Amino acid sequence: MGFIICRQLHRLCLLILLLGLSFQAYAQQRHSDGTDDVLEYMPYASVFALKACRITSKDDWTKLAATTAASWVASAGTAYLLKHSIKETRPDGTDQKSFPSGHACIAFAGATILHKEFSQVSPWISVTGYGVATFVAVDRVLKDRHHWYDVVAGAGIGLAASEATWWLSRKVLKSSNDQVLIGFSGNTLDLAVTF
Repeated sequence: MGFIICRQLHRLCLLILLLGLSFQAYAQQRHSDGTDDVLEYMPYASVFALKACRITSKDDWTKLAATTAASWVASAGTAYLLKHSIKETRPDGTDQKSFPSGHACIAFAGATILHKEFSQVSPWISVTGYGVATFVAVDRVLKDRHHWYDVVAGAGIGLAASEATWWLSRKVLKSSNDQVLIGFSGNTLDLAVTF
């Protein structure tokens, strides 16, 4: 009985942690863009919300968390590096971080993980995830924060990063029960992978 309660608390803590990180990223942004700042994380949040509601996914909690975290790091890291290397001026002229769209990148990366984990449950889960991501990308152009090619590149980077981390997790993590450990100490989230 104690193990079951501990396992449920572990799931709840992981969900709260990820939602907290999303809102922390929202609070730290220099430019507030309204709903885009929240909607870009909705596909990722939906992955954990569906899993917390016991909707059947392709992976267990540990492998899901590892793959999702790797997807976010790969997509956000790539977008960040390109933004600070290319220095494309935004259409509204506020700064030189237009290319690629980080919002579109994160939204499409999350939608891809959502699709990979839950498409067998219902195709509408995938349609909804990609629909939200598309809305974010189009809204970025309509708000004059990005050119159309910025959001197309961001979407492509997010999609490719999630596909790559998904493929890599299948090659590296054969059985996550023995190979992946996740721990939260209050200040840090630790991930250990055994090869």
